[in-house]
Amino acid sequence: MSLHYVALGDSTTVGVGDPMNGSTTDLSGAGARPGEGWRGWASLLADSLGSSHRVTFSNFATSGATAPLVAANQLPSTGAGPIDLASLIVGVNDTMRSTFDAGQIRDCLQYCAEQLTGRGALLLTVRFHDHGQVFGLPSWLRRPLWHRIEQVNTVYDDLHARFGGIRIDMADYPEVYRRDFWSVDRLHPGERGHRRLARAFADELHRRGLRIAVPPALDCAGQAPSKWADAVWMVREGVPWLGRRAGDLTPWAARMAMSMLHPTTPPPAAHCPLPAHRSLPTPPSLQR
Repeated sequence: MSLHYVALGDSTTVGVGDPMNGSTTDLSGAGARPGEGWRGWASLLADSLGSSHRVTFSNFATSGATAPLVAANQLPSTGAGPIDLASLIVGVNDTMRSTFDAGQIRDCLQYCAEQLTGRGALLLTVRFHDHGQVFGLPSWLRRPLWHRIEQVNTVYDDLHARFGGIRIDMADYPEVYRRDFWSVDRLHPGERGHRRLARAFADELHRRGLRIAVPPALDCAGQAPSKWADAVWMVREGVPWLGRRAGDLTPWAARMAMSMLHPTTPPPAAHCPLPAHRSLPTPPSLQR
């Protein structure tokens, strides 16, 4: 049996946090591309599917991608032919920007899902956990970030209800809040996290009747970051990152608090930057 699997998304789907063969690739993952020093959950899943099928795997994810970028840049790169599996996992980068717009994210992901399932794809998506808890953000910054993440989760809830497919709820896995699940930056899964995500999707595919002779292994070759590595990264990268994100999120947090006291009419939502020559197709009735 032949399977065509395409992966769309951000640095997590690129594989950042899971270096190949002990690679010393820049741990920030800035500008990372699939296969350039990183492996990741999507590649692990594709390799596992290859134990029972002839798999064509194309990873179009890019580090730093947002939902509009996935719709405008990655989706057209998938071509126009049939697809069997398509993972669509993006949205965390959107939540960390002052331009956050839940309506735009919804439009972009709906469009991507319509296009992918219209070509026969079984959709693979997630529901996000509380990233602020993992990173240890102060409550004044964690609350608005979680509020945004929940808005993105609502989009994925709607996507799953409309197009079916397989959705993994990260909050259902207690190990998500364990330190060894994450890479040194705590923003990207480490080897253990990538393996666990690949295994979760493989288990669901197997339950749906897709034979997988060798599921993704959960044993890790590498070591979880040490406390010293944590401390060094926090000084060099974490504090500057927090400063940049605070610049985006603090004004929004203040506005959110004020809106509770003095409700105002929200600004008009932005639209997804879809190709002008392409119209939305009638969504297929694929509830798999």
